[in-house]
This record gives sequence, C-alpha cells and structure tokens, in this order.
Amino acid sequence: MIDPARHRQLEELDQVELCVKIWTMARNELYLNMRYLDVSLSSLGFEADWGRGGIATDGFLIHYDPPFLLALYRQGRVLVDRAFLHMLLHCLFGHPDNRKGRAVPLWHLACDIAIESILDGMLIRCVRRPPSMFRRETYLRLKNAGLTVLNAEGIYKKLLELAFDERRLERLKEEFFVDGHDLWEQELPKSQMVRRQELWKDNRERMQTAMETMSAQEQGEDEGGLMQQVQVENRERYDYRAFLKKFSVLREEIMVDPDSFDPIFYTYGLELYGDMPLVEPLETKEVCRIEDFVIVIDTSMSCSGPLIRRFLEETYSVLTSSESYFHKVDIHILQCDEKVRSDVRIASQEEMRAYMEHFTVMGNGGTDFRPAFAHVAGLLAKGEFHRLKGLIYFTDGKGIYPVQKPPYDTVFVFLKEDYEDMSVPGWAMKLILSSEELGMQLG
Repeated sequence: MIDPARHRQLEELDQVELCVKIWTMARNELYLNMRYLDVSLSSLGFEADWGRGGIATDGFLIHYDPPFLLALYRQGRVLVDRAFLHMLLHCLFGHPDNRKGRAVPLWHLACDIAIESILDGMLIRCVRRPPSMFRRETYLRLKNAGLTVLNAEGIYKKLLELAFDERRLERLKEEFFVDGHDLWEQELPKSQMVRRQELWKDNRERMQTAMETMSAQEQGEDEGGLMQQVQVENRERYDYRAFLKKFSVLREEIMVDPDSFDPIFYTYGLELYGDMPLVEPLETKEVCRIEDFVIVIDTSMSCSGPLIRRFLEETYSVLTSSESYFHKVDIHILQCDEKVRSDVRIASQEEMRAYMEHFTVMGNGGTDFRPAFAHVAGLLAKGEFHRLKGLIYFTDGKGIYPVQKPPYDTVFVFLKEDYEDMSVPGWAMKLILSSEELGMQLG
C-alpha cells in the first residue's frame, strides 16, 4: 500500500518538474525571438511557492504556485511567455527598487501599465495578444496628458494628476494585473539589495548595447517602446550639485589653507622663540568654484512654472553655498521661448537672492533654442564674460537646436518624467533629473 504523504510528495515533485520545463520553454522562446535578452533571461531562476496563488519575482527568482502556472499554461503558451517577460522587464527597469516613497498601490499599478504597454506594442508571435479597448483607451489618455514615453515614473505622476476615482483605479488594477509585487516590499540586507541593483543595471546596459547594434530589420519597429524605456532608464542619475562642478574654474582665494600647514613647526617655533613661529599658514588657497556661466530657462508653453521655479531654487541653493561659489561672479539668467524674453545679470549672492524672490515666468510661446545661443555669442563678442565656462539649458527638449558647437560647454537639463532628447546635437551634454532630485512633491 502506497503511503498517502509519499504519494502527494511524488505528485508535487512531478508538477514542479513540469513547471520548470514550462518556464524553460518560455525562456527559450523569448530568447529565439529577442536575442538581446540573452543574459537577462538567464538571470532569473525558478522556485515553487505552494499556496502563493500566482507568480512573483524578487529580482533573483520567479516564485510561482505550480497549480496556478499549470492552469495558465492550459490557457495558452503566450500567457506564460508574457508573464515571464513581464516580470523580467520589471527587474530590468528597476521597479522593485525605485519606489522612493511613492504610494505602494499606485506605484505597483504604474509599473504594470508601463510593462504591459510595451508588451501590447510588440508584434512578436510568442507574446502577441491584441490589447483590449480599455487598454488602448488608457494608453491614449496617458499620451494625451503629455507622456511621450510610458515609463513607470511618468505614469505614476499622471495617475495622480488625473485623479481617477476608486472604481476606475480598481478597473485598471484588474486589467493590468499579471504578477504579485509583495516581494518588492520585503526588506533585504543592504548587500543583497546592492547586488540586485548592480545585476539589473548591468543587464540593462548590455541589453541596450545589443539592441543598438542590431539592424532595424532584426529588432523590429514594434520594439521601439522597449528601446525608448531602456534608454531612459540607462541615463546616468547625477547628483545635480556634483554636476555643477563641471562648470567650476580653478582660482586662488584669500583663505587659510590647512592642507599645506604643519602645526608641529608652528608650535615648535613659538616654544623656541616665544612669539616667532617657524612656519605660518598660507593666506591663499587654490579652489575650484563656479565663476562665469549662463542659465537658460525654456519658458515655452510646454514647460510649467513650478518646474522652472524649482529648478532655479535648486540651482540657487548650490550657487550660494560657500563651497562652490566665488564672492564675485558673472552669471546671466535668460528666459527664452522662440526668442530671448529676459536677460538678468547676477554678480553676487544678494542679487541672486533678490532675483529668486521676484522671479516671474516670461514667454509661453513656441520653442527655439538658437536665439539664446546667438544672444550669448553677442555677449562674448562684447567682452561681457571674464571666463565663460558653460551654459545650462533647462527644457523639455521640444524645440529647434543650433547646429554649430559653441566655444563653451553646454548641457541640456531634462525632467525625467516628460522630455524628448532625440534631436539633441552630439556636442551637447544631457542631464536627466527626476522629480525627487528636484525636490518636487509626488503625492
């Protein structure tokens, strides 16, 4: 007579072996159709999680309930392939680690919408499932609200702005639900969290490189949404304060330089001769600080006043810190849409403070970046700057760029949630900031 417990164990073992075969087959199908995912696909293992009632990933393993997976497979292999790719893309885009204080349910929903929008745009047979009318309406509504790339951060922000009622939000959660996100909220040892972040950052960069080296025919136009999101996520996240150091210059300032001062000789001289130190501290020190540069604010209708003000406030806080700011500077702050609307020269902390207190947006027309550069060229010709280090242009990127490189460094600063940088010339630097990095409230 067979022991019932032993019989149940053998049945469960058979189910797990079958489930591993199903996951392996899904991974192989995805690899054959999307070779740029090769390393990423091998980064997730499989672990049976009896009683879970669904599937989930913690960034290292896919946790699945065997009866659930078998039932999903019976509905169609496409659903299993999509579920695998859905969880994989969550990991690639850092969704488990990027919540950063956002409301949990809304963030999880935004992540699901972002991933499903990519999958719904693919024409690859192994994941192709025609999107419902409700899905198409949701994507259109988000794009009409100003989102050019449907990434999780942007969708979260728009969900807050659109203020859907509870019934609508529940419908969205039901429509876009694929996997559980409870494992994202579990506390991990710091070393394990860093390892997860490093793993998927490396996978994401490998994926972008592979996609960029493929021909358009190999990649397929339907994967453009995936490529856009990968490019957005792979932008290096800068500390804006550290980034401004690129515009600093080396100059001597009158101050004690403790690094070049030896207190032993100083005190020994006082002891030996009474009031005559053998060495005195230097009265000047070479420091790298911000001196001359230009800030241009895009005041076209596509850039909002609160964002502009917050960007200026952050820049102001950096400039007025004693560690980065010379006592005498020559900074021009330009407001420009299709033409230069304002040029205010700042020569001291007091003038910068007064400018911030009375700042108002001027413009709200179209966007053309060329007039600002032409204006600065005129200032240079007149000798207005002592040593112009660079120009910072805060914009959403939707405008006409100059063709020729100016004789100074230029950086275009974009807000991560809503920007276009496809036309930025190769000679310019690009800096993408998130709402959190500008201190904007996300709700």
